[in-house]
Amino acid sequence: MIKAAFFDIDGTLVSLETHRIPASAHMALEKLRQKGIKLFICSGRPYCAIDNLEGEQFDGFITVNGGICNIGGQTILKHPIPMADVTAWNSCIKKDPIDCFFITENQVFMSRKCSETDRFIELLNFITPSVATLDELSGTPIFQIVGLFGGDRDAAVRKALPNCRLTRWHPTFSDMVPADSDKSHGMRAALDFLGLQPAECMAFGDGANDIEMLRFAGLSIAMAGCPPQVEAAATYRTDSPDDDGIYNALKHFSVI
Repeated sequence: MIKAAFFDIDGTLVSLETHRIPASAHMALEKLRQKGIKLFICSGRPYCAIDNLEGEQFDGFITVNGGICNIGGQTILKHPIPMADVTAWNSCIKKDPIDCFFITENQVFMSRKCSETDRFIELLNFITPSVATLDELSGTPIFQIVGLFGGDRDAAVRKALPNCRLTRWHPTFSDMVPADSDKSHGMRAALDFLGLQPAECMAFGDGANDIEMLRFAGLSIAMAGCPPQVEAAATYRTDSPDDDGIYNALKHFSVI
């Protein structure tokens, strides 16, 4: 029996076309609540940048790709990037500039304002951060770095950050988080806190940063249009958010 459901935001719960939660997904969330199923956001976004849930209430938030987990206002997990890797990345981008977003526990900063950062902000309907360098953020725990670079630089970036994992879920940018952190890491913390097992949860996602989450959940749903490796990690592929994908999958498995 499903007792908890975890939702990625962008491209899953929220349409990348309209930047809205479809009416059918609102209905599905309410039906899940009526059945007593715990609802969680499980996103690459930091909590301060989650501004597109349209009043929907959730029991917990797993943010920055599993680096922070908060349940009912209580933070039960914090897992920042090792400071040595932050220092190494700072040296790297001083020699070979890469536009970045730096995510702390409560804020988002960008290395500079430019056409690349503007494109990222527009694509995700993201908040516009303040500008700050890693020198200015010295000593502040960094939970995630979003680097705006193409896949041709992935190998060099991985070499520069030996204690991090790089997850590319868009051709022009990639998330960098601790090597032993991903969305399933945050999910496990949440389930342990609630006394639940992976078999009692389901998860919805659409990007490469959702693969571990989809593999971890007892029942996992990939959204239409996702990359093949994401679909392969899931139990089932549903329709797109705009074609009622969340509602249709929940009905298909008789969860609602």
